[in-house]
Amino acid sequence: MRRSIASLVLATGLVLAAPALADAPPAETLPPAPAPAAAPVAAPVPQGQPRLVLAISIDQFSADLFAQYREHFTGGFARLLQGAVFPSGFQSHAATETCPGHSTLLTGVHPARTGIVANDWFVTGIARADKQVYCAEDETDPASTSDSPVVSPRHLKAPTLGDLMKQANPAALNVAVSAKDRAAVMMSGHVADAAYWWLGKGFTTYKGRALSPAAQRENEDAGKLIAQGAPELPEPAWCGAVDRALPLGDFSIGTYRFPLAPGDAKTFNRSPRMDAVTGDLAVRLVDEMGLGRDAVPDVLSVSFSATDYVGHAYGTQGVEMCVQLAQLDATLGRLFDALDQRGIDYVAVLSADHGGTDAPERQRLQGVPEASRLDPALESGALSEAVSRQTGVKAKSGDLFYGAGSSGDIWLADGLSRQDAKKAIAALVAILRANPQVAAVFTAEDMAKVAVPTGHPQDWTMAERVRASYDPERSGQVLMMTRRGVVPGTAPRLGYTATHGSPWDYDRRVPMLFWRKGMAGFEQPAPVETVDIAPTLAAMIGISAPQGTWDGRCLDIDGGPSDTCGK
Repeated sequence: MRRSIASLVLATGLVLAAPALADAPPAETLPPAPAPAAAPVAAPVPQGQPRLVLAISIDQFSADLFAQYREHFTGGFARLLQGAVFPSGFQSHAATETCPGHSTLLTGVHPARTGIVANDWFVTGIARADKQVYCAEDETDPASTSDSPVVSPRHLKAPTLGDLMKQANPAALNVAVSAKDRAAVMMSGHVADAAYWWLGKGFTTYKGRALSPAAQRENEDAGKLIAQGAPELPEPAWCGAVDRALPLGDFSIGTYRFPLAPGDAKTFNRSPRMDAVTGDLAVRLVDEMGLGRDAVPDVLSVSFSATDYVGHAYGTQGVEMCVQLAQLDATLGRLFDALDQRGIDYVAVLSADHGGTDAPERQRLQGVPEASRLDPALESGALSEAVSRQTGVKAKSGDLFYGAGSSGDIWLADGLSRQDAKKAIAALVAILRANPQVAAVFTAEDMAKVAVPTGHPQDWTMAERVRASYDPERSGQVLMMTRRGVVPGTAPRLGYTATHGSPWDYDRRVPMLFWRKGMAGFEQPAPVETVDIAPTLAAMIGISAPQGTWDGRCLDIDGGPSDTCGK
């Protein structure tokens, strides 16, 4: 490494010593370490380029959740609210999933250009029985499977900000950490100096790379916490309004507070404690790698995944999400305080890969009578059977279609004659259009006629939203968009009661918050896009790119007379 390694004990101690959210003490993370020998020097109001870009993603953090809880934030969110606040940011495309959304955040282009059209897509000619390819895998590696992928950025077609920074100056450091591999990969890109994600009982990294001492120490301390267990997390007083049980068959949601049984790594992974260790490792990497300590700007991408895990398991409107966001607010506060204590001049941006919606059973109790779960007739098996019955066209083996079951792509099985393929697609389109849960259906031929959208994303047509995440090399032959309020999944199950993935604004609209010490803050409700983040940050650190590199535009994020876009 090109920089000296700071004390890991120092990193741990500073993270834990920072003040927590008043109503919600921080989740148990690591045992406190001795205080540093000398107090860190506070940074003056910075001038010129920041030394560190801190790019934060909160998985499944919709603009609706931001609006609902922002008045209660007193930790890290409160700091960001003093900066440039764009409450109507858009993941403008229709494929509102984790991998496509993360692929836009630091590339500045839509999924149609990143090539990341979904979390998974289907390649019907591949040798695998399931025909499924993961967005962040190297499927050419014999050891890789769709269930246990060899993680790789090979499918990402666009450079990230970190890639461009290293191209401009190889001394720049590009580092990422997340609970999810696809988040770390899509935010760091092709040339990451370090990238870590959680697997099983600890953080791991790319095949062939060794865990650094910082990651090893984090795994040791997290392992101790998992082994000993922990009590329920505290519930802030303002969570009482959403602390109500919602029965869903043989289980209920709405009142869970994340107790940790000794040895339960799976529960740990899907709780606010996962965000806490993600933030802890980020700080340890700052110290280990010397991020933000010299004249060459670095980038640290941190994706917090627990909001997504909580949203899927318990929905968005129970006490679980309220406790999660209170804990995340404290985790963000500790991260920012740790950077402050080290005197690092950084610019922070926070956004999300997509939004989300609540369990339809609770939505129907709260003024959304049309909320429903997916019609089983829209799943791949049922559609394959219906089309085969109508047309006589059958796949050589397995289903005729892959990927159906929610808004998004449907792929046709390999090996059909051109005539049979055409017949099957025509029958499929007719069946979909006749289903009352389907809002729109497009074919690959339809998409070829749609121009790449521009202008305010809230005004885009359905076809334009789909076009923004359509890649002719990877997208399906048919694209189905379900109606507003239709939640994927035909029935709730323990650990999966709500989700995202639709073309509607509750899944597309996310907050975008920028902060740097000394900047003049403001709030701007006009719609912006997540593809605006990369060109905005690039301008701040002096990275230029050829015209056409970005789909987005630079945002002037200082409300004062200075122009951060350099115009």
